[in-house]
Amino acid sequence: MVLGISGSPRRGDTEHIVEEALRIASERGYHTERVLCSEAKIGYCTGCGNCGPGQGCPIDDDMGSIFGLLKEASGIIVASPVYFGSVTGQLKVLFDRTLPLRRQGSLLRDKAGCALCVGGFRNGGQEQAIAAIWAWMHIQGMIVVGDGSHFGGTLVRPASQDSTGMETVLASASKLCDLLDRTGRIGGCWYGD
Repeated sequence: MVLGISGSPRRGDTEHIVEEALRIASERGYHTERVLCSEAKIGYCTGCGNCGPGQGCPIDDDMGSIFGLLKEASGIIVASPVYFGSVTGQLKVLFDRTLPLRRQGSLLRDKAGCALCVGGFRNGGQEQAIAAIWAWMHIQGMIVVGDGSHFGGTLVRPASQDSTGMETVLASASKLCDLLDRTGRIGGCWYGD
């Protein structure tokens, strides 16, 4: 399964590029799911420390179902609009809340990941936002791919009219699927496991 995460607090460009990336994964034969920060209710990590092995996060919100999707996914596509040169606060909160997955045995290790960002200008901080997404992926032990030439999907608003940027989104999603195809990863498990 390939999971798409839109880090935008509102409907629009970011959800559009996630849908385009998931369309590629679906066409390549992968089941797809999505998490939309515009709909999800996710509270802040309080650093309580009660999420170690054998325990779950004590905060009762939508992260319970998101944890399940993250664990099931073989590939994870994360997208964010650029907010002051980085990802949105909503996406950062989601990242922070994945600490239990790391503490419980690095459950995202070796999953494929790619990053997509849309900004208000061509050089509007997209690479900085991608670096923030990559930092989360690397800390979780994921295998990160770009678009084959650069860092990932980088677009300028409105995304639906940025054909050059959309090429980087589609190339990133294709590269993620290429990695999944090569590694033989289906449903979060390696063949032969």
